[in-house]
Amino acid sequence: MGKHERIGVFGGTFDPIHAKHLEIARAALQQAQLDRVLFVVAARPPHKRMAITADPEDRFAMVAAAVEGEPAFEASRVELDREGPSYTADTLAELHRLHPGAQFWMIIGLDSLVDLPKWRSPESILSQARPLVVPRPGKFTVPKQLEGKFDWLDLPETDISSTEARRRIQAGEALDDLLPDSVRRVIEQRGIYRAHSVHRKG
Repeated sequence: MGKHERIGVFGGTFDPIHAKHLEIARAALQQAQLDRVLFVVAARPPHKRMAITADPEDRFAMVAAAVEGEPAFEASRVELDREGPSYTADTLAELHRLHPGAQFWMIIGLDSLVDLPKWRSPESILSQARPLVVPRPGKFTVPKQLEGKFDWLDLPETDISSTEARRRIQAGEALDDLLPDSVRRVIEQRGIYRAHSVHRKG
């Protein structure tokens, strides 16, 4: 498409990507009238407090499998192929270079939004992409400097996380509909999370 394309940027470790990630991306696509959503797989996110479990290439493989068959979704290597920490401002600058004339929206959880002023170059981030914010359970205070500078996604609050998905996999518990079948297959084929069997109920 090129100029005037509307692109959503969904960054994350995706360790692993799960059904809620896809639900969020579909909501962003529809509600913000985006042309496509890029799932940007982080290599070394500076803001992530917990250790990343899966190898970057394994995480990319899971995302690529999850978005296969979704024409408006794309797995992006923009951070994996760049050395050093994955700073959002740098990623957005690179995406603007790759997609000249495009407009960008950054899909982000409310818990991350409230910390955005502490990130590297927050003003640059906000000048390059408008946040699309996913509601989170709990109490959060949005910093005053962010008021009026983001849009909400109309989604129910959720606490489903990749941490819970990993816990269930490692415990051999049923995942119900938490992971797409394509992601389950990648986990089993590549032995990610040392999974012996990634299964559903029934």
